[in-house]
Order: sequence, then structure tokens, then C-alpha cells
Amino acid sequence: MSYPVIPLIPGKEAAIGFWHPWIFSGALSKVPEGIEHGELVCISDRQGEIIGTGTFSNKSSIAVRVFAFGEAVIDRAWLVAKLKASAERRVVTVSKDTTAFRVVFGEADGIPGLVVDRYGDVIVFQISTKGLDRMREDVVAALDEAFAPSAIVERSDIAVRREEGLNDFVAIHKGDVNEPVAFMENGLSLMADVQAGQKTGFFLDQKDLRKWVLDHGTKGNVLNLFSYSGSAGIAAIKAGANHVHNVDGSKEALELCARHGEINGIPAEMFTTEISDVFDWLNLNKESRYDTVIMDPPALIKAGRDAEEGKKAYHFLNRAALRLVNDGGLFITSSCSHFLPEEDLAFILRRASVQAGVRLDVLAVIRQAADHPQSVYFPESAYLKTFVCRVS
Repeated sequence: MSYPVIPLIPGKEAAIGFWHPWIFSGALSKVPEGIEHGELVCISDRQGEIIGTGTFSNKSSIAVRVFAFGEAVIDRAWLVAKLKASAERRVVTVSKDTTAFRVVFGEADGIPGLVVDRYGDVIVFQISTKGLDRMREDVVAALDEAFAPSAIVERSDIAVRREEGLNDFVAIHKGDVNEPVAFMENGLSLMADVQAGQKTGFFLDQKDLRKWVLDHGTKGNVLNLFSYSGSAGIAAIKAGANHVHNVDGSKEALELCARHGEINGIPAEMFTTEISDVFDWLNLNKESRYDTVIMDPPALIKAGRDAEEGKKAYHFLNRAALRLVNDGGLFITSSCSHFLPEEDLAFILRRASVQAGVRLDVLAVIRQAADHPQSVYFPESAYLKTFVCRVS
């Protein structure tokens, strides 16, 4: 099978030469007439040699997302092979008492535009690009062939699809899923709302944070801000906390949070919930004090243009939350914004702690779990960072 060939402007081969999977529109010499949005194409260098195969976009500044460095046939068989290889890599990164993990992390696993999560025997996937949207039938068939799950759910309802001119698409392609899907993670009993929850139903990328809490323990009263379904709070209780108060803006998330407490055998009075905007809550609860504060806000910087406003928001949250931590307590704070580098979050913490009148000693820096691989060829795959600090 041959695909249309798009030549690069001479001198623009450097990125693809180092296996970066994005080619921006400014690097293309001339796009032949008739190439459709999302169509599979080949990329050639100045000598006319094919140096990449991928999908073309006429909507996004990322004009080509590279699936193979060289000439390749991207079809169902190719997808099955890539899915199996990606799953095999997870064998060494996921503990034996964990039944939920990310199987495919887009470009970092060589399948741009595709995310696949596994919750027990249920597969949930997201498509973010027109190229894979056109291949949906092959994607579903490949997932079924590679993993033979009891159910396949699609959650292509993410904002980035707008950049590709795509609407949301949610479907159950195989099986029945009527309830949140149960799974295990490092001995914790958890559930994912795969039909309506955030992301694909759960924040699998914070697995290492929950493991740190389990291994090192927390004490006394714990405040869990932006708690979502309360998994970090469950880990805190299991590690020795007396009480966890979970605050989130989603009623549905907190309902699942309460269920998490129940299935883990935690008395309701030890695991409480409150629906509130966290910014408002911090303004209204300045006199509260906790032995541990855990804070995992959503991405407050979604693009480079949002950086300054986003940094102000992160600064407010961290300064306000630090003032609630008892002397000698723990402060655990995260950012999932790729556009906020780790050193910038450290700078925000430095300023926030001085203004809050406390000192921070960093006990650990935790990044996204290994099933969300950080590719050396794709720096954009690194996004999550968490600082665990002792407060005095």
C-alpha cells in the first residue's frame, strides 16, 4: 500500500531524525492536492527518501503525527502488534497486586493520538486525532484481538479533539458496563467510572503517589483537596491516618469517594466528603489545621499562553494550603500541567512557603507512574510532578 508523499523543507529533518513524532506545518514543503484531513501519508527528505509514515492534519499546527520512522503500512495488523508490544512493556512496571494500568500512552508508546487504559477485564480508550478517528473500526478490532476483554469502552470526550475539528464520541463497543468497574491497586480496592468519570474514569498516573503514602504513612487528620474519588485518602487511612476529609467540586466524584470508603471497610466518620470549589473552600477555612494536606488540582495551564495566569492560581492554592498544615506535618502537592516545568513548581513552592511563614523540606519528588512512560524522544510526554514536603 502506498500513501501520498509530503516532502519536508530542506533542513527541517532534524526533529524526525531524532525520532520526535510531531512534524509542524511550517516544516512541510508542499502538501499535494487532494490529501484529506486525517489521511495516512509518508514524509520524504530532500533526497526523496521516505523517512516517516503518519497521519496528516489540516486543522492542527501539528501537521503530521509520525507512527513509523521510515515507510510502513499502518493497518489493523500493525495496531495489534503495537498494542501487544506496549502491553508487554508494562509487565515490569505494574505490581502483581495491581489490575489497572495504562496500556498505551499515545506518542510515548508509538501510537500518536491513542490512550488505552485497562481496568481488570475492561478496556477503555480515547482517540484525540482525526487520523485515528478514521481508523476507529480497526482500533476496536485490534484491541479485541490483542486483549480479548469482556468490554471495550470509548471515552473520546476530551477537549483536545476540538483542535482536530472533532466532536465528542462515547460508546460501548463490546460488552456491558452498568456500574463503576472494580480493580485492585497495591492492595487497595478501587473503582473507575469508565462511562462518565474524569479521564477514562480514574487517575492511574498517580499510582506512585498513592504507593508512597501507603509505604511511608500519614498520621492524624488529613485534608484531601481536589480529591476526585478519594483514592489518595484511602491510601492515607490504610497507612495510619485517623481521619480524611475529601473536598472536590464534583458530586458524582464524591459519591464514588464514599463508596471507596465503604468497600475498603472504613467507617464513614473517618472518611468524610464535602462538595465545594477548592479555591472558595480555602478562602472560607483559613483557621482549619491538618497533619497532612494532599492537593492534586487539575491542569491549570493547558497551553503556553495560559502560563502566567496558571502560575498565579498554583501560587494561591499552595500558599493557602500550606497555612493549614500543622508544624511537622506533611504537604503533598501536584501539578499535571506539562506547561509548568518541575523547576517552576519548585519556585512557586519556595515563594508560597515564605509567604505562608513555613519552611519546606522535600522528602520526595514523585512523577507519573511508569505505565505512563516518559519518552526521551518526546519530552512532551513528561507532565506530572508531585512534591512531598515536611512543613515546619
